Amino acid sequence: MSTKLSALSNLQQRLIVGVLGAALFIGGIIFSEWTFFILFLGLTVLGTLEFYRLAGTAGIKANKVYGTLLAAGIFIAVFLIDKAYMPVELLYLFLPALFLIFVLELYRKEPQPFTNIAFTLLGVLYIAVPFSLLQLLGYLQGEYRWQPILGLLLLIWSSDTGAYIAGKNFGKNKLFERISPGKTWEGWVGGTILTIIVGWVLSMFFLDLALYQWIGVAIIVSVFGVLGDLVESLLKRSLGVKDSGTLLPGHGGILDRFDSLVLAVPFIVAFLKTF
Repeated sequence: MSTKLSALSNLQQRLIVGVLGAALFIGGIIFSEWTFFILFLGLTVLGTLEFYRLAGTAGIKANKVYGTLLAAGIFIAVFLIDKAYMPVELLYLFLPALFLIFVLELYRKEPQPFTNIAFTLLGVLYIAVPFSLLQLLGYLQGEYRWQPILGLLLLIWSSDTGAYIAGKNFGKNKLFERISPGKTWEGWVGGTILTIIVGWVLSMFFLDLALYQWIGVAIIVSVFGVLGDLVESLLKRSLGVKDSGTLLPGHGGILDRFDSLVLAVPFIVAFLKTF
């Protein structure tokens, strides 16, 4: 009986956090570019700190202060450039900032200095760069437009939902058992079908992108969103942890919630900027 109550409580917890989280994200994205900026700057900082905390569980002592400042600086710089408050040439300042980590490690006197350097830079690359690129989707037309960003999140949620329903009801063949035993090919097909359908529906209402662009984004999400989930699972397995964090009750951490986004965004930006 207690097990059933515990399971029900966890389900209720997940539902409440999911609804409130969705409302917060949708509202923050739609309300203004500044609420979007504050929301995702916070996610960038929290996600980077979460990554360094995970690395710390394996005894890796990344320079989390410098890495987090660098991550936040990149996110802020991209926003200021999109707003035309800062010339794009100032991005070159981040080149010496990236290599300064080698000098700083000389004075930290920590074991495995180059492992620390690698994970410090990896945190910036894995978290800050995708979230910074996400901003470019909002400025495809020169001024902030929320439709591409919200549409992308809806496609990711559709992919997860379709994969869960199809996998639960029809899943038999493992997709990548070594990394994530629960994922199946049937689940992936179900997620892909639902995502493409949602992309088609979005093209009717979110007119900032054409039909072929929404379908292209949906296909990218279907492929690289799942791979992003697998990559994050690989990271957690290599570090010996179950969840990336406990910030979101019943949902894990920032990386658990945005693993699909961080891998899919670079491919989506490349696709939309090219076509």
